[in-house]
Amino acid sequence: MKRRIILHFLILLMAGGIFGQEAAPTATPRRRGWLSRILHPFSPDVIPQYKDPRLRGLSLDLQITPQTVKLSEVRQLGIKVTLANLSKRPVPLDFPTNQRIEIYLRNSAGDILTKWSDNHAIAEKPGTILVNPQERIEYSETISTRELTPNKVFIAEVFFPQYPELRIRQKFLAVP
Repeated sequence: MKRRIILHFLILLMAGGIFGQEAAPTATPRRRGWLSRILHPFSPDVIPQYKDPRLRGLSLDLQITPQTVKLSEVRQLGIKVTLANLSKRPVPLDFPTNQRIEIYLRNSAGDILTKWSDNHAIAEKPGTILVNPQERIEYSETISTRELTPNKVFIAEVFFPQYPELRIRQKFLAVP
């Protein structure tokens, strides 16, 4: 009898997520409950830990379009960086210039081929961005592919110059 009650109780716990629907899908990872942690202990939805305590709770995501770059068709590479605040407190980010992000295209050896800031004017205009809890900021930029060679793997690296810990890299393939 006890086993049957425990079985019904577990079924009710798991069925709660089946009947509820979200209004819109979220791009940022959700906070995980204890049941989710037990059932999926190796899930990648982990908030990175930074040495700078002001940055705790921030998460970066990088999307490159197209993922496989056809150099005969593509002149610009689309880079989309999403900075999400997964903590319960707002995070202020101070910048001394109007440059928020920097994008490097690197070869597989790690040498810098192209810098995004070389083709953009940067002014000494200080500013502050406040990222509220559960909010995100998206930066969509393009960078030239003229230094890329076919049939090689390259690395797109995006970081915040004022906050070097906020850094993300992604590899992609260039084909003819």
